[in-house]
Amino acid sequence: MDLEVIENLLNLIAESEVNEVSIEEGEFKIKVKKEADIKQPATPQMPVQYQMLAQPQTAAAAQQPADTAQESNNEGDAEEEISGNMVKSPMVGTFYRAPSPEEDVFVSVGDQVEKGQTLCIVEAMKIMNEIESDYSGEVKKIFVEDAEAIEYDQPLFIIG
Repeated sequence: MDLEVIENLLNLIAESEVNEVSIEEGEFKIKVKKEADIKQPATPQMPVQYQMLAQPQTAAAAQQPADTAQESNNEGDAEEEISGNMVKSPMVGTFYRAPSPEEDVFVSVGDQVEKGQTLCIVEAMKIMNEIESDYSGEVKKIFVEDAEAIEYDQPLFIIG
């Protein structure tokens, strides 16, 4: 087998999601393995309060963590009030709100959308995939920022 063919094969495997390939050509055998990138699912991060041990804490500073926790609970309540149909990512990739940087976004919060209307683009392996709405209604929430990496089944929109 030609060295250039092997090099091209290795480059293709490195760029793909394939983890293992075995090829036999006559007496020539080659087996290539790579480990899959194991990514932790995106989880919401809770704000962490750090205190400097060298400085004494004032009464106002001691009250701050309780106030922050109260605000957190209020924000969680606001999110729970949003009802509608969840549009989730069908793949891992990069989320784009517009067809190109110089064009307008596909949809914004408050826009009315129809079933089949393009909501965003997810780039996966250099392929631009238009994500269409499965629902008609108002865009109530957009969970992802433009050009943000997203995971499979990650919430993208709420449409109600």
